[in-house]
Amino acid sequence: MSLLKVILLAIIQGLAELLPVSSSAHVVVAEKLMGMDPSSPAMTLLLVMLHTGTMFAVIVYFWKQWRRTFFSSVREFGQFAWLAIVATALTGIVGEAIIKVLEHTYFKGVPHAQIEDLFSHLEIVAPALAAAGVLILIAGLSGEGRDPENPGVDAISGGQAAVIGIVQGLCLPFRGFSRSGATISVGMLQRIRKARVEAFSFALAVILTPAVVGREALRLHHASHEGFGAAAFPSLVGMLFSFLAGLLALKWLSSWLERGRWYYFGIYCLLASIVVFVLHSRGY
Repeated sequence: MSLLKVILLAIIQGLAELLPVSSSAHVVVAEKLMGMDPSSPAMTLLLVMLHTGTMFAVIVYFWKQWRRTFFSSVREFGQFAWLAIVATALTGIVGEAIIKVLEHTYFKGVPHAQIEDLFSHLEIVAPALAAAGVLILIAGLSGEGRDPENPGVDAISGGQAAVIGIVQGLCLPFRGFSRSGATISVGMLQRIRKARVEAFSFALAVILTPAVVGREALRLHHASHEGFGAAAFPSLVGMLFSFLAGLLALKWLSSWLERGRWYYFGIYCLLASIVVFVLHSRGY
């Protein structure tokens, strides 16, 4: 695995992670263009480690905001913990159910098939990007007319957290269906204040990432003939560069949400889905 390619992928991941445009879809497409196999165990581990790098960037960036809101008191932390448990549990249930259905239908009769085998299918990435784009457009355009004096509610209810968790579960099996784009958009449509739902969405991502990393590390250990060490070093290098790129991009990227430019990301996703479809039609 070329370190130069790993660093390039890490920069793409770090720059795209906080935009609701599916950083994983961009990385998968970049891998395909560079002749790499996105569905291989080494590549899926790299992708998850790149997410880990941006996860640490998110923690560094949002820590002060989380401390002022979710960790400001025992009561606030207890409420946040309850909402996070509800959302994460539903994410796991919905995501795992979809994964099992796909593995037993789409891959029926294919020995040792796993959901990661879908990651190299651009014909699935393209509609997933389009679906995310439509959802972001709806949320962004519906929010444009909101009264500036009434920007939404700060408190997130159990029901609202449940909806966010379910939508997050729908995102897990599909590269291209942006997790942050979908969860923040659904929060906006539930009239939660944009900064609040953004902080909650990325807190859920931090909770979710270690489990995904563990799953991919175990998959690599069982499936790869390279061994864990061969893929681990370049993945760690990628994680470092995705962390640095994420820190550089975070402040500018997250500010777009508050400036009413959310729907731009929807337009981008729709255009990106067309590009991905064209690449698929040309044999990538």
